Amino acid sequence: MSRKLVDRGASILLWTSAALLVLGLLSILAYLMANGAESMSWEFITRPPRDNMTKGGISTAIIGTLQLVVVSMAFAIPVGVATGIFFAEYATEGPFTTALRLCVRCLAGVPSVVYGLFGLSLFVVFLNFGSSLLSAGLTLACLALPLIVTASETALLAVPQDFRLASYALGANKWQTVRKVVLPAALPTILTGAILSVGRVAGETAPIIFTGAAFFTPKVATSLFDEVMALPYHIMVLATAGTHIEQTRPIQYGTVLVLILLVMGVSSLGIILRARLRRNRR
Repeated sequence: MSRKLVDRGASILLWTSAALLVLGLLSILAYLMANGAESMSWEFITRPPRDNMTKGGISTAIIGTLQLVVVSMAFAIPVGVATGIFFAEYATEGPFTTALRLCVRCLAGVPSVVYGLFGLSLFVVFLNFGSSLLSAGLTLACLALPLIVTASETALLAVPQDFRLASYALGANKWQTVRKVVLPAALPTILTGAILSVGRVAGETAPIIFTGAAFFTPKVATSLFDEVMALPYHIMVLATAGTHIEQTRPIQYGTVLVLILLVMGVSSLGIILRARLRRNRR
């Protein structure tokens, strides 16, 4: 078989894979639009639920989800990036570092419900934060940490060694080199890891059931120690524990649609910011 034929076959296979992925996503969006469009309105986005959550909107769940994302990322990004810097720039290769790196990789595969039980034991009970926005946000941060650490380490290791040598040649010390040369060069890729983490954090249900998600509350959380409604938990409640499950079916589809659009919107903002950072560095 000629190399040209193999190359064409590989191109067709890759294009087909990408097209199937996009087609699958569009099919899901079309299905949700078809079933949830009737519930979409300005009131649905801006009003809290009422009448046993069979009417009204989902504003408290939308704001609660955004609050959870902000709290979790405020903890996960600094700690995750710092750990990635440690692994890439400061850690001495050996059994201890290898074991640490292996532990971080393994944490990425732990089921989310285990994180929920961990958050319940540590944040809710041991640290006495109670069932709250803070407990749920920190639990979600623990969930996001392995991805951010791995993305940060990979991004830092991909920075050419010549950048570091040139910085040292100009008299900079190691921390100055990391802070002013290596980290800015790796920032777009680190941002990619953070974007993926936001998507996962916003859509998780199991970790927040035990740590801070409210079945129903008409008010937005004004303190870190208040419970919050969240879109993924609200969907689960409407679909499995509501008093009028069939009656709320359009609300369920509408809520799923809003959650997906919210994640896509946040991810799009991150992608735009990443593109701007790359353009500014050229």
